[in-house]
Amino acid sequence: MSELESAATAIREGELVVYPTETVYGLGANAVDSDAVERVFEAKGRDRSKPVSMAVPSVPSALDYVRATDREREFMAAFLPGPVTVLCQRRDVVPDELTAGEDRVGVRVPDHDLVLRLCERAGTPITSTSANVSGSGSVRRIDDLEPSIREAVAVTIDGGETAGTESTVVDVSSGTVHRRGARADEIEAWLEAR
Repeated sequence: MSELESAATAIREGELVVYPTETVYGLGANAVDSDAVERVFEAKGRDRSKPVSMAVPSVPSALDYVRATDREREFMAAFLPGPVTVLCQRRDVVPDELTAGEDRVGVRVPDHDLVLRLCERAGTPITSTSANVSGSGSVRRIDDLEPSIREAVAVTIDGGETAGTESTVVDVSSGTVHRRGARADEIEAWLEAR
């Protein structure tokens, strides 16, 4: 079984995996499985009041999990796949654990073939949060993973060194950039022009 298949199987079985993206290494689990999401928070030592985003293989697949306005869809068409997280109204299938009880969820379509294939093979959105202990720096190389993260995951996919710039988090409905990252200037220009 390939590393990718092993990771997809682990996600389907509620386990955690580490995967590379075009930004930093991510910690992946089935984003619509409350127990799996809970394991992500435990592994990271993350405050439960801080939501986690989800990665999907395409914009059309995202629409199974979120209700996107016309403006949000236009934005997604312009910036996804890419290092951008878009906050959208979640559908009922998205658990409270992922969103910290909020009605919006961050959606990511990474510009990285391996992650897109992982999402497709797992058959579910996967959590999109950095593979680190909360409060410590993002991981760009597998060798830099903290021991506690290594121990918490079933499969680690080594994709070499990643670019390191985190995704820009944007709420298109309010025109708010919550975290400046990759392509932030371009995103702000788009929001101002519309």
